[in-house]
Amino acid sequence: MTDTHRKRPVSRLALTAVAAAVVLAGANLATAGLARADESPSTPPGTEESVAPPVKVDTNDPDLKMPEGGTLAPEKVLNIKSVVEDMGGEERREDTNSTVKFALQAEVLFGKDSAKLSGAANSRISAIADEIKKQKATKVRIFGFTDDLGSSEHGDVLSKQRAESVNTVLSKELGSSITFEIRGYGEEYPIADNSTEEGRKKNRRVEVSFPRGSSS
Repeated sequence: MTDTHRKRPVSRLALTAVAAAVVLAGANLATAGLARADESPSTPPGTEESVAPPVKVDTNDPDLKMPEGGTLAPEKVLNIKSVVEDMGGEERREDTNSTVKFALQAEVLFGKDSAKLSGAANSRISAIADEIKKQKATKVRIFGFTDDLGSSEHGDVLSKQRAESVNTVLSKELGSSITFEIRGYGEEYPIADNSTEEGRKKNRRVEVSFPRGSSS
């Protein structure tokens, strides 16, 4: 907060009023236990979240009691991310203001070094299809990822094949009204440390993301 004329002491009441305005601007998004969605190195280019327009704040409201010449900074709504992961870490769900993303570890979907879906994979993918229907999404991204073992060329091919396998099931569940974007990123955009098997297991995954609808 700046004073374009001359410096004046700011009262505790003024500071309290400004703080209240900031809280008001973000109140419609405040949810207990949620964290701010910071940029993540696991986010492929072009998939950045869009944030809803900020709540309007009347800078002329006398209750704000701004010092003469003082102005409010531009309003900003923080993007909120909720992350839920099952006990074994096999499935992870991330909810933000605008998108829903599921990340499934490759081990629960495929055999080792394979793009053939396992017997247990269909039920997990069907559950994601149900959520896509619930959100009334019309565009779905399916991205495959691997760890950094082996050649990067092999990882690129395998991750794309795995994404395509998941797409086959989702296409049957959702029909032709959905537009799919399918990519294989190989070892790019890790979400864990590749120097340990636990980290590599998390990096071997397929992510399914889609816009959030008005149903939730």
